[in-house]
Amino acid sequence: MSIQIAPSILAADFANLQSEVELLNQSQADYIHVDIMDGVFVPNISFGIPVTEAIYRHAKKPLDVHLMIINPDLYLEAFRNAGASVISVHLEACAHLHRSLQTIRSLGAKTGVTLNPHTSVSGLEDSIEDIDIVCLMSVNPGFGGQKFIENTYSKITRLKELILSKNAKTLIEVDGGVNLENAPRIKEAGADILVAGSFVFNSVDPIKTIADLKVI
Repeated sequence: MSIQIAPSILAADFANLQSEVELLNQSQADYIHVDIMDGVFVPNISFGIPVTEAIYRHAKKPLDVHLMIINPDLYLEAFRNAGASVISVHLEACAHLHRSLQTIRSLGAKTGVTLNPHTSVSGLEDSIEDIDIVCLMSVNPGFGGQKFIENTYSKITRLKELILSKNAKTLIEVDGGVNLENAPRIKEAGADILVAGSFVFNSVDPIKTIADLKVI
């Protein structure tokens, strides 16, 4: 199966948000990745429910909503109503991960769990079968344009081993510092979905960049 691509709208031109979403509609992107930051869980503030709704109104790709926020359970229904097809919560922000996953599933969205670079995949041993997508942060969350953390390759491999050992159908997503140089190795390690923000939107031809990532 070819790799799936989820361009991060955080790197788009927000003065022309509709046209940026329409550009992604025309591309081979599989998802639109939507980064929600609260300035507490991560040291940055991005946007929230109204902007997510605005993206959804123009999007023809499913929204992959990544909640980098404290107390995510308070906002799961709101983001589902705003158009999220996938809702990812951070393991580090969930006191009761299983309950959070149950809520996401009950809302009709795909379940996602994100791990910060320092967080071990072993924390998912008891829940991996309930997770549709695990997002491994390959940079410290909060800002785009950071350099890929090399330890991520072995982390992808460990996560893939856990998924296979549990006979789960979980997909592995990698978020941060992804480009055409490291994407083949990320895929080889076991990743299924690549999140790319600055690399896509800062390129001369974002549609071609997405197409190039698809065929690594």
